[in-house]
Amino acid sequence: MKTIFHSSESRGGADHGWLKARHSFSFADFHDASRMHFGLLRVLNDDHVAAKQGFGRHPHRNMEIVTIPLEGAVAHEDSTGGKGIITPGEVQVMSAGKGVYHSEFNASATDPLKLLQLWVFPKFENIEPRYDQRKFDTSQMQNAFLTVASGEKDTPANWINQDAWFNLARLDAGKSISYKLHGPEFGAYLFVIEGDVVTSGLELGRRDAAGIWETESVEIEAKQDAYLLLIEVPMN
Repeated sequence: MKTIFHSSESRGGADHGWLKARHSFSFADFHDASRMHFGLLRVLNDDHVAAKQGFGRHPHRNMEIVTIPLEGAVAHEDSTGGKGIITPGEVQVMSAGKGVYHSEFNASATDPLKLLQLWVFPKFENIEPRYDQRKFDTSQMQNAFLTVASGEKDTPANWINQDAWFNLARLDAGKSISYKLHGPEFGAYLFVIEGDVVTSGLELGRRDAAGIWETESVEIEAKQDAYLLLIEVPMN
């Protein structure tokens, strides 16, 4: 087994007034040659967006983008005709493919928005862009991983153009959970949204993360109630 630990404090950051962002990997003005990606996971941004503010229309190409709202509501619109508002319990995916323009704004005029946005390199390049969003039964993530996006079609999860799995879990204090990887070529990136856990000999608190690979499974024990995001990706 190999592991890497990324503390919350070691992330890059930006404060634009309307946007307060933390970057787990090199992004925008934050550059760290040792933090370019984990396997095919390229971006994990932790964004706080002020009321009525957001990201205007801008382009993406050949990237799988997953958005997970934590508080508030995200208003999305893109050049494929995709349009929607997503709230906690929902997850949005966008395959940028051969090229797409989109915008994302805080849908509220009064309340802040908190979200995670993740980018994964695609399996096939230059596909037709696509957009989807799905609502999930959050009770299914209580002391269990719920897959909210994956490269497997015809499942309850959002489909993405990559052999990757995005999983959420809410773990009660004192409970343990095991995640089995799909093969030796995959690794897991565990991000603690809230709480305190132990995994693979590492102690992780709020917004800490660990990359774990060259193992068949990942074991996690909650020291406090915890909200977890685990992304399984090919390592190369």
